[in-house]
Amino acid sequence: MGKLDGRVVIITGAARGQGEQEARLFAAEGARVLLGDVLDEQGAAVAEEIGKDRARYVRLDVTREEDWSAAVEAAKDAFGAIDGLVNNAGILRFNELTATPLEEFRQVVEVNQVGAFLGIRTVAPEIAAAGGGTIVNTSSYTGLTGMAYVGAYAATKAAVLGLTRVAALELAGRGIRVNALCPGAVDTPMANPGLLDPAGQSDEGREAMAALYRRVVPLGRVGRPEEVARLALFLTGGDSSYITGQPFVIDGGWTAGVSLG
Repeated sequence: MGKLDGRVVIITGAARGQGEQEARLFAAEGARVLLGDVLDEQGAAVAEEIGKDRARYVRLDVTREEDWSAAVEAAKDAFGAIDGLVNNAGILRFNELTATPLEEFRQVVEVNQVGAFLGIRTVAPEIAAAGGGTIVNTSSYTGLTGMAYVGAYAATKAAVLGLTRVAALELAGRGIRVNALCPGAVDTPMANPGLLDPAGQSDEGREAMAALYRRVVPLGRVGRPEEVARLALFLTGGDSSYITGQPFVIDGGWTAGVSLG
């Protein structure tokens, strides 16, 4: 018996990183998953590895209403009623706030904030029609605390928390629970571009990153995407049946305070 037996869940940004691990874990726990992304080759490969009986891939640009509508239809055609959504897709840009081009700021808002809004607006009625279910939004610890040089990202992740709370209030009566993940540093290509080309990352660069996390994270290391996926599983499954409207920080203790060690 899996924790998600009989569930049908749409996961965005599922071609790699946290979304990929969420798709793999959810399928292993009995769900049928629709993977959405703009990295078509990678996303299709992940879905194929999971298996056609458990997973399908569709191109889903989360900023486009028509892509969301098509994704919903694809999920229903393949698996039937939809009762879960993980709004995982996001982008990160590093820049000093006063030097950030308007176009860059808008791009981050479109993907991270508008994408989550469109996901909720499009999929929530389907979940309600299925008798209820869950929505998990991906925020960030930066949405709670802020972080230098990621102003656009932090602003959108704070907005995702606002969307999560309002959606939880409005959708509770329709049997839908809405919560948010707030990961700290996680070893994915978005946070660590060196993963895209390991040969191009020097030993010194890798050690510098490891030293940074040893210094600022109480647990002394970067997080792993499969650890975040397990939290998403908890918020999607029945073990969290009395939880809604909440942010869940998973950051190795980064936001707990200042360590003297």
